[in-house]
Amino acid sequence: MIILHYLVIALTYVGLGLGYLPGLHMNRATIALVGSSLLMALGVLDLKTAWGAIDYKTLVFLFGMMVISANLATAGFFQLSLDYLMRYVRSPFGLMVVLTGGSGALSALFLNDTIALILTPLVLGLTVSLKLNPIPYLLALAGATNIGSVATLSGNPQNILIGSFSGISYLDFAKALTPLAIAGLIVQIGWLWWLYPEVRSLQPTLKPEHLRYRVFKPLLTKSLLITVGLLAAFLAGIPIAEATFIAAGLLLLTRRVKPKRILHQVDWDLLLMFSGLFILTEGVQKLGLLNGFAQFVHDPLSILGVTALLSNLVSNVPAVLLLHHLIPHPDTRTWLLLAAGSTLAGNLTLLGSVANLIVAEAVAKQGYRLTFWEHLRFGVPLTALTLGLTYFWIMS
Repeated sequence: MIILHYLVIALTYVGLGLGYLPGLHMNRATIALVGSSLLMALGVLDLKTAWGAIDYKTLVFLFGMMVISANLATAGFFQLSLDYLMRYVRSPFGLMVVLTGGSGALSALFLNDTIALILTPLVLGLTVSLKLNPIPYLLALAGATNIGSVATLSGNPQNILIGSFSGISYLDFAKALTPLAIAGLIVQIGWLWWLYPEVRSLQPTLKPEHLRYRVFKPLLTKSLLITVGLLAAFLAGIPIAEATFIAAGLLLLTRRVKPKRILHQVDWDLLLMFSGLFILTEGVQKLGLLNGFAQFVHDPLSILGVTALLSNLVSNVPAVLLLHHLIPHPDTRTWLLLAAGSTLAGNLTLLGSVANLIVAEAVAKQGYRLTFWEHLRFGVPLTALTLGLTYFWIMS
């Protein structure tokens, strides 16, 4: 029976790392759910324990941010933002800088995967129309969505988790990690400048065409007002789950937009995956499988290293869920290391984050190819540099 327990756990985490299980039509959400249900079937957990393991505050916060992002996307906010930024671009290097800074800033305020999903086809169409190699610009987009999301609790799912576990306020988190995110974006610009000579030109040779999109002004005005109010609530110290849920409720109170149009854009798979992961992690803890790893997270440097490694093996959200049980007496600096390390490690390989995969799939559909090795050439030095900055910034 013990061997069966271990086998279920191992297969589940392998599937979470790969995003699939060979021969089966399963994604990460169903893998997490099936893995947790099998642990219940094997008697490791009962339904009451499984239900108690789910962190409802994290799910509420995540759902609320998805509703807010869906409303802004439907209103045309993200397309409008990119179009506005493109008005000031006249050179290949200027495009690189604007794209990196703009997508990084948007990812700090909204979920990074949402930004990657919305902006990838726009950036691809723009670079193709300008007769530019899209690869460095799409790498800039993927890397910046990861790096920019470091700055706030609302930037990515793992930060949302850490905010729930640690109790760090939105403002304190942003004060601590926003400078690191800005420094990381600057490092990325410098590295892409070195890696791709064609993006170095400062000559005003580009004439960007205006992007074609539709702006729904009433919804845009309402969404922006509520988003600004939400950010003010965060800064005022109002509990982020409650504030986000209220904001989502106000946005769903509408006469103009059908609810299914917004709810269709909510990533229910991600919410289901989170629920399964909470249960799965509880099962792993009950079986005592984490005890052997405790010796590897005894100091800040080892915590950062293990976080980066585990984030690329099983993905960053499962890594955070596992590691938060292992860290002995975590303080604010340790939580910040875990947040920054799990996020920045997403740039290491093509499989390191969902944003990377979104970009790779979009490129393939247009006849271009972003290979694993091409991304590795970009990601390894960038990740090493940003993780080094993380350690010295947080520990200094």
